[in-house]
Amino acid sequence: MAKLIEPKTTCRTPNKPSTTRIPTWKFDAIRGAILKTLGDGPILWDDLADKTRAHLTADQLAKMGSLGWHTVSVKLEMEVRREISRIPKKSPQVIELSDQTSAQ
Repeated sequence: MAKLIEPKTTCRTPNKPSTTRIPTWKFDAIRGAILKTLGDGPILWDDLADKTRAHLTADQLAKMGSLGWHTVSVKLEMEVRREISRIPKKSPQVIELSDQTSAQ
């Protein structure tokens, strides 16, 4: 019996040429949860995974693996796509929807 190949999405980083590939369903679920989370306004990076968790189903969480690791990967790809951005000169890191994402 042939094994089904799960579609994957490439996640890039803003500062390095390295990439990682994660299952597309995980990328889509976390991306949607991040967009919903940031729809309420900017948040501390440290709070992102916990707040994202609230927008995922129990089934998604059970199949996700490390939510923190996947959240980092998706967040970095969203920065590359300019869907979200870091607020400059803020420490600890604060992230928000980019202007183009907010306008949609």
